[in-house]
Order: sequence, then structure tokens, then C-alpha cells
Amino acid sequence: MGQVTAQMPDDNGTHDDGPQDDTPPPPWSRYVAVGDSFTEGLWDSPYGPDGPQRGWADLLAGRLSARRVAAGLAPLEYANLAVRGRLLRPILVEQVPAALALEPDLVSLVGGGNDILRPTVDVDRLARDLEAAVVRLRRAGVDVLLGTGVDAAHSPLIGATRPRVGIYNAHIWSMARRHGTYVLDLWGMRALHERQVWSEDRIHLTTDGHARVAQAALVALGLEPDDPAWDEPLVPLPALPRLERAREDAAWLRHHVYPWATRRIRGRSSGDARSAKRPSAAPVQPSGPYGD
Repeated sequence: MGQVTAQMPDDNGTHDDGPQDDTPPPPWSRYVAVGDSFTEGLWDSPYGPDGPQRGWADLLAGRLSARRVAAGLAPLEYANLAVRGRLLRPILVEQVPAALALEPDLVSLVGGGNDILRPTVDVDRLARDLEAAVVRLRRAGVDVLLGTGVDAAHSPLIGATRPRVGIYNAHIWSMARRHGTYVLDLWGMRALHERQVWSEDRIHLTTDGHARVAQAALVALGLEPDDPAWDEPLVPLPALPRLERAREDAAWLRHHVYPWATRRIRGRSSGDARSAKRPSAAPVQPSGPYGD
């Protein structure tokens, strides 16, 4: 039975060492990830920007599989149905039924971020739709891992979504309590407050950011992290001179914000004509905590 979980840090702010030899293996044998670009894995790009993205869900599957194999069990079976650009409704209407058809015992359902970027979004409606999908999954006997939104307080423009994200997060914690789901607490991750874990588009994570989220997902599932320093605050990068910062902001607006706004006006998405990168559940080769 899934449950709302949280691991308290030691007095020095760190977690205990990684899993010991007598730690029970993860109980799940088939994991399906659904969502948008965050779960597809942008921009953790070990195969190049035009190749398949990896990301936190792939890394999580690798670590769960490694622990099962170490305990003498079969590797974890894993599918990833997430597609970049997806709004919450297509995730719930298309991906959730496809996930159920694969008969998983664990589903990660993280979405709504693309909706919340729109100022007129009805956050309460998003939460109601999400909860209906959670109920459907739980009634099928599936454990569910939800994810909060990130705290964008340090982003001058994306930070405008902070009130909407805060309301959405409150709904997520409430439905987790009601239905016994796990919660990946992205809002509370201190490491995500620093710009070095964010890619050039300022919306998607770097390889290091995805690796840290994968460790956070282990903790959310009630498991020991491989890296006890997974959420240690990063050393902030030096502040950029004002002129250099202005140039970076201008480049960001030109290369990322303008194309996004243009697609939105035209009713298009970055995920148009894209399909899931791993549509079938297949055994996962065990990996190290950072995908090695």
C-alpha cells in the first residue's frame, strides 16, 4: 500500500548512508512512468540532444532494478510513456489508460506544469482531474508516485507561476493523504534552487539535476538514497555582471520563450508528432546512481 512518506534528515542536515545489505528489495516488479518533458527526461542527454533523453524516471528504474537483482530477484520491468509538451488532460486521457493496460504495480504520474505556465489555468480543475486518475490507479491496485511543482522563487519570470504551483502542491499533498500515494517533493529540494542544475531553457533539468531528482524519488518511495548528499545545497555560482546577465536573458527570450509563445499561439506543441520513447514494459539493465 502506498503512503505519504518523508525522510527526516540527521542533525547535520544529511541522510544516513545508502542502503545496507539487509535492506529489503523494492517491492515493485513493473514500473510505468507517465507525464511530460520532465519525465521524458529533458535535458539529460547522454546520447546527444537529438537522441533519446534519459532523465530521472529512467535513473529511478535503473536503481530499483539494481536493488532487485542484488536481492536475487528478476530485473524491474519499465515503460516510459511521457512525451514533451503534454498538458495534463492528454496525460490522463491517453497515457494513464495505456499505463494500466501494461498492468504495473507502480506508476509515477507527474504533470500539470505546462498547464500552470498559462495564466488563466484553473488549478482546482487540474487537481480534480488528477485526483480522478489517482483514484482509478489505486482502485486497480497500483502504487502511485505523484510529484509537486518546483519552487521557482529565484526565477524572475517563471517565478510568476509560484502562487499557482503552491495551490496545486497543496492539492497534491491532500490527495496523497486521502488515497495513500507517494509524493516526490520537488518544491522542497534545496539543490533545485541553484541555476547550475537547470538547462539553458531554465525550465528543464541538467543531467545532475535529473540524478538528484532520481535520488529524491527513492526517498519519496520510502527507500534509502544511494547518495546521502543528494539534497545538499549547492555552492551558488557567482553573480553575473549586469550586462552579461542582460545578454543571457535576451538570448533566453529569443531562443526559448519566443518559440514557446509562437507554438502556443498556433495551438502547437514541442511534442507534436512525437511518441513515447519506451512504450512497452521491458526488463531494465541495473545501473549506478547516476546511470553508469
